[in-house]
Amino acid sequence: MQNGPAPDTSAPEDGSSVERGNYTSNETLVAFVESAAAYVRENGKEKALAEFSNPNGSFIQGELYIYAYDFNGTTLAHPVNPEKIGVNRLNETEGDVGIFLRKMNDAVRYGDGFGRIAYINPMRDRVLESKLAYGVQIDETWWLGSGVYTGSVDLDTSG
Repeated sequence: MQNGPAPDTSAPEDGSSVERGNYTSNETLVAFVESAAAYVRENGKEKALAEFSNPNGSFIQGELYIYAYDFNGTTLAHPVNPEKIGVNRLNETEGDVGIFLRKMNDAVRYGDGFGRIAYINPMRDRVLESKLAYGVQIDETWWLGSGVYTGSVDLDTSG
């Protein structure tokens, strides 16, 4: 993916994909992930994982970047956290990563491919924000995805 799709700044009636400030639309997220899946099909797993892990590669665009995991929770590619490549994160509790990976495994295999997590936004002074992720299964062993920050986390204080 040399040039990504332009961000969609239209406001749908339900407000689900609205650009707020510098936030990215859901449509842009899906197109970005689908382009990464096409890159895997065209270039093979090894080359794709190397490109996805490259912090200066073509699969980092603003807040969007591609990460890849196997269905056991091991990081296969991650340009922002390269120290996590080869690490099984399924039981990781920081940022609820383990819970997120279990949910994404199910969403990618059996659902619509979407998941949500509260995660630190490195582009906004590491503030905790809501993040919508989208992933696609590449084969029976692994999947790839990306995510968009959607704003502040609404903390439930009702008990």
